[in-house]
Amino acid sequence: MDKRVIKWGILGTGGIASAFARDLNFAKNTEKTAVGSRTKESAAKFAEEHGISRAYGSYEELVQDPDVDAIYVATPHSFHKENVLTCLRAGKAVLCEKPFTINSGELEEIIQFARDQKLFLMEAMWTKFLPPIVKVREWIDSGKIGEVLLVKAEFGFRASWDPDGRLFNPALGGGALLDVGIYPVTFASMIFGTNPEKILSTAHIGETGVDEQFSIIMSYPSGKTAALNGSFRVGLTDEAYIHGTEGSIRIPAFFRATSATLYKEGVEAETFNDDRKSAGYAFEIEEVGRCLNQGLIESPVVPLDESLKIMKLMDEIRGQWGLKYPFE
Repeated sequence: MDKRVIKWGILGTGGIASAFARDLNFAKNTEKTAVGSRTKESAAKFAEEHGISRAYGSYEELVQDPDVDAIYVATPHSFHKENVLTCLRAGKAVLCEKPFTINSGELEEIIQFARDQKLFLMEAMWTKFLPPIVKVREWIDSGKIGEVLLVKAEFGFRASWDPDGRLFNPALGGGALLDVGIYPVTFASMIFGTNPEKILSTAHIGETGVDEQFSIIMSYPSGKTAALNGSFRVGLTDEAYIHGTEGSIRIPAFFRATSATLYKEGVEAETFNDDRKSAGYAFEIEEVGRCLNQGLIESPVVPLDESLKIMKLMDEIRGQWGLKYPFE
């Protein structure tokens, strides 16, 4: 397999972009090549902090850099469709931060464009590549806990009140479901698939008109159930539990997992610990490089059709609440 170095551009200079840039230092066959921001000053500051040689004061300049192979889109999700299309139109491979887009209609548009142009596109669902999650899937696939019947996952934190901020502002696609809910919904889909028979959900819609807290129950064939919670009103445990007919698995801080424990009655618990030095984004970065070196236009681990089905689930859930963004 060709081991060519993948030269990365970073579109956006927020906190998640910084975390990604730091983890590029741990990923194999990668190079931090360029960063683009809405201002030259922001790009230059980011480039200096992270040892990036090229800083552009616009996204368009970044995507036109002929040396950049792949671009990580790190802007708020209300801008993802526009930013991803800008990258794809320039012929770049794209790794887009989650949630992929605001709704499934937007996602269908960018997927179709990427496929028409035969360009690589992937949602940055880094959790799927973390070693503890890989181990969990191995345990399940090998029947270690029998038939899985129940999944529980929650992710939540208490955010400071800011009606104009990204989390609370409907004009920016605010709300707990899109911000943190993408994690438990994707986690349940990883275990049970993307076709629940029934979805029951409830949400607290705050004074700005977005969901500040939610609970979701998804039911699947043969009595399988996923119970999911998310919030930015209260801090939650961020744990996930997978219960099977012969045992269970607990994953602390599942979205950024560093460990997982397998429990079976009458048997000593088995814990898998990950002593990685990186935050964990390096694994998805290496996946993009692997796919590009193999000539793939999507990842078999995070396939585009799966991302689209998950977005449709989230559309359905928002629809149950009557939550529609002003630009939809």
